[in-house]
Amino acid sequence: MPVIDRYGLPLSTCASAADRYQTGVDLLLSLWPGADARLDEAIALDPDFALAWAARARLHLIDNQADLARSAIARAHGLVERRGTKRERSHVQVLQRLMAGESAQALQGALDHAERWPRDILILGLPLGAFGLLAFSGRVDHDQARVDLCERHARHFAADDWWFLTYRGWSHGENGDVLRGRTLTERALERRRENVNAAHALTHVLHESGASEEAARLIADWLPDYPRHGTLHGHIAWHGALVALERGDVQGALALYEAQVAPANSTAGPLNRVSDNASFLWRLALQRHEVSPALWQATADSVTGLFQQPGLPFADVHMAMIAAATGYRSALEARITGLTARMADGALPAGPVVAVLCRALLAFAEEDYRGCARLLEPVRADIARIGGSGAQRQVFEDTLLVALMRGGEHAKAHALLDERLHRRPSRRDERWRTALVAEDDFQ
Repeated sequence: MPVIDRYGLPLSTCASAADRYQTGVDLLLSLWPGADARLDEAIALDPDFALAWAARARLHLIDNQADLARSAIARAHGLVERRGTKRERSHVQVLQRLMAGESAQALQGALDHAERWPRDILILGLPLGAFGLLAFSGRVDHDQARVDLCERHARHFAADDWWFLTYRGWSHGENGDVLRGRTLTERALERRRENVNAAHALTHVLHESGASEEAARLIADWLPDYPRHGTLHGHIAWHGALVALERGDVQGALALYEAQVAPANSTAGPLNRVSDNASFLWRLALQRHEVSPALWQATADSVTGLFQQPGLPFADVHMAMIAAATGYRSALEARITGLTARMADGALPAGPVVAVLCRALLAFAEEDYRGCARLLEPVRADIARIGGSGAQRQVFEDTLLVALMRGGEHAKAHALLDERLHRRPSRRDERWRTALVAEDDFQ
């Protein structure tokens, strides 16, 4: 009798290795600690089990261990060619492309694979998420594309499947359907509480619906049970710090930041470490809270050696934010030059918006607020091309808003605030509007 996973897909291994593998994959896809140990146990039980090596490669990549990831996927490739089904060979091939940095090919491979084997969730999951292949494809419509992908394959999953509920809910919430997104992500977290992706997705949905108090309660209730070394521990704490800023509790936000997000205490991977630190400090400055130069310098020191070559837009704009805030103009200009060259070579799918955002951040840091606004206004609709989530990208629209206010373009600032407040309630935006009205009355 063939060994199968919980989705009914055959596995070329023994039952005991398959059991450890399934547990490891569930931990990997819920981002809960322990996946490495379970996958290692599967490999110990069957050293020729290709998919266990492939999952180990995926986990190495998540942990930013690129050399180990490439070594593990090479081992998986050699094994699956000798002992593997057609589905397993395709599975390994998609991950090989991912490990090789062939993002476009990996995305197409994952989509093609999902057409034949939609219940192969490790592969179906690759295009999904804030840092997934669709988000980093350079497409402006990646939020809708994730919804389309989930709905295309929804019939293949049970109504109570915690993994599919998580990503279906995330996708709808990010695409603007916050009611459906909330229903699905709440159900996902109920089905599996030790599911970091569900807690994270629900936090985003609450943010997008303006439910800041509920988001604060969720984080305060759930985060203490998540091991401190977990991949997204600091990032979820970052969400908590943003909620505090939304309420106007600057000291509370700073306390959360310094305890769990700042470089000295961060357990996040490089991309979250760069983006969470940079964007939190930048948001503080946008709200006219003095940011200690030591905080910015600690962030700059912590990213030394990271993302030196331009080409990952989400990293590029946050590295530019750090350079602008700390006065490293030459480093920022070098990044813009590199981005321009990549775009000219057709190697930057996100297009010109990346370099424009970098220039706008520099203009803002140098207090050229009108210049910043002139750069940002025409590219608002293209900011989604850099990837990440709506909550992460909002800092750029915030920068435009504050640039309009400080640059004296109050009519445009009022219009943007009205648009934002129509989209979702925000105590921070209400404070900005009150300040703007007071300034108009004074003049």
